[in-house]
Amino acid sequence: MAPLTSLYPKAFQNRVSKNDAMVRKARFGFLKAAGNNFIILQLLFLGLFCYVFGSLFAQTSHTHNLNILFVDYDGGAIGHAVREAYTALKGKSFPSLIERSPADHPSTADVWQAVCHADYWAAIYVVPGASDRLEEALSAGQQQTPSYNNRDVMAYVWNEALYAPTIDASISSNIQLLSNAARIAYTTGRGTGNTTTAAIISSSPSVLSVLAEPWQLESLNIQPTPQGSRAIYNTIVIVLILIQEFFYLGTINGLYAQFKLYTRLSPYRIAAVRNLNSLVYTLAGTLCVTGAIWAFKAGWDVDGGRFALCWVTFWLFAHANFLTLDVFTIWLPAPYVPMALVSWIICNVTSVLLPFELSPGFYQVGYLFPAHGVYQVLTDIWSGGCNPRLGYALPVLFAWEAVGLALSVLGVFRRCHFATLGEEVQAREFKEKLDAAVAVEVSRLHALIKLEGKKKREEEDAEKEDRGEMRGRGEAASSAGRGDVNQEEEEELEQARERQRNHVDCSFGPSFDLAFHGNNGAE
Repeated sequence: MAPLTSLYPKAFQNRVSKNDAMVRKARFGFLKAAGNNFIILQLLFLGLFCYVFGSLFAQTSHTHNLNILFVDYDGGAIGHAVREAYTALKGKSFPSLIERSPADHPSTADVWQAVCHADYWAAIYVVPGASDRLEEALSAGQQQTPSYNNRDVMAYVWNEALYAPTIDASISSNIQLLSNAARIAYTTGRGTGNTTTAAIISSSPSVLSVLAEPWQLESLNIQPTPQGSRAIYNTIVIVLILIQEFFYLGTINGLYAQFKLYTRLSPYRIAAVRNLNSLVYTLAGTLCVTGAIWAFKAGWDVDGGRFALCWVTFWLFAHANFLTLDVFTIWLPAPYVPMALVSWIICNVTSVLLPFELSPGFYQVGYLFPAHGVYQVLTDIWSGGCNPRLGYALPVLFAWEAVGLALSVLGVFRRCHFATLGEEVQAREFKEKLDAAVAVEVSRLHALIKLEGKKKREEEDAEKEDRGEMRGRGEAASSAGRGDVNQEEEEELEQARERQRNHVDCSFGPSFDLAFHGNNGAE
């Protein structure tokens, strides 16, 4: 204890006993407030954890909601093997294979467009004549094996830019599994046509190699997205943008409080400058975000035009969120603003963690959040227009922007109104204190004048000294009585002031200490 006392000598001075009445009252208030906040925060974060984990719960069992198109242009044994393989793999943990006739998709270009238009998550097709060419290669026996290209048999179309980590695991991997299962179904004899076991045994090594690997599944990836940073495009990038806007909002609020601008400038001017400031800030911030993505794209095939489109999209998203957070700080009580921020971040991130097909139906409420809209727009840009969901994504973003702008401007008028009321209350309190001080000084002067008169009379009449002393004591008692009355009046006045403060209470938003403190114009 001695080193601590010498290091901080004032830390133990003027301490009151733990049994003091004031301490007991403060202790009760502290425990009550701490307990209430303990319960509220625990319930809040429990709800947020359940919300996030609920969106990921039993993800694999929802894989069947992902539809894959299958078109058999060949109409032979290979297509039959694919159907057999799907029958064996079909289940909740495997994507649904939707077969369509070649008449619905006359060419492979139509299959590509079906995936590009987001009608299906992927598509598999068998090349025309593939079964005949394979059968011919297997029937060669000891003769010269005809030229056979096992890559011109079956292919699948997919877009890796859409939820890249998820689509790799749920789409690409399962299609590879389906192809391998179909190969086994084919080579076990259920689809090999006229190829007999004896013929196979007597075949040349080249025929055996064809039988061992009758085809290599060709991958036609609309937008390859193999870079490692793809895993955070729909998580940390969203979180950092939201936090970036919140902290600058706190800085702006600190500046307005420091320079007392709400009581000095026109609300129209404040709203215009405040929004212009936020537009410039979000423009520069999203340029940094987009630049960082491009700097670490690791060979990702996206050009400069897509860079500009991504920048504008991030800008719209960031500014809409700046306005939304500003609305939170205006209309919510200050203690609830951090809770609203955390909830807003979690709800937005959850809306883009997984495709809605892999989450319970309740989580389709995520269509309302701007993060889901911005991610749909970004994937459309990245894949060259192969995610045409702009019809709802852009209106959602612009709706948040419009509503946030309207409420934010209205909030400027609200802040100016209550800031002016607060100034009036402070001015009234100052006047009351000044009047009280003047009244005390006048009373003191009057008392001094009376005292001087009494002293003169006491000097003229020494015999009245005793009575003068008694009179002095009486005046002291009267003064003490006036002190008690003044104290009671002061308490009543303080209660009235507190009621006035509550009447003009308004949330001006979070305000952070500034890294740079300007003094010009500040009081």
